[in-house]
Amino acid sequence: MGLDILLGANNQADLDAGHYNPDDHRLSRNFCHFMCRRSAIVGLPELDQIGQLTGVDIAPLYEMEEYVLPEDLAAWLEDEDNEAERNRLVQQTAAAAAAMAGNIERVTATVQALLAHLATIEHLPSRLLPDKEGTFADEGAYFANFFASKMNRFDNTFGQDLRNLNSFLHYAKSKGSETVFFVYG
Repeated sequence: MGLDILLGANNQADLDAGHYNPDDHRLSRNFCHFMCRRSAIVGLPELDQIGQLTGVDIAPLYEMEEYVLPEDLAAWLEDEDNEAERNRLVQQTAAAAAAMAGNIERVTATVQALLAHLATIEHLPSRLLPDKEGTFADEGAYFANFFASKMNRFDNTFGQDLRNLNSFLHYAKSKGSETVFFVYG
């Protein structure tokens, strides 16, 4: 068991209707670890390094982490006895949702720019700072072959995760989505 990263949209019911197959847009557990690096390591996370290397503003990807599902907020509020803290949680959640409202175009531009720039970079793992803490065990293999779909029998490469995210964004736009976000579970 472990932490997974899923994709969500403001009109998730519309996305789930019809012929939607979430496996077509599945992000790997390595992508989950990759996105969580900001709070897991000392130093510059790989996403920030990739943003610097490519000149792409990666902030829209980090913003996707800030969305809180209404049911998660309700559970947090139910467990919180302090009224001031409850109000702070409600305000923080509302501010994050407002900041990312209508983000699908920004996220799409970010992902497409990353795909374009990373396709031209050879030996990406050698361009990233080594993981001194050893917390990203498959880092070299994950970043090594940008054009491959899998780094082993089970796990996507970084390139495939970006392509799956891009595919989701196109699908979500076709269904009228305006806001997209990550859900951890």
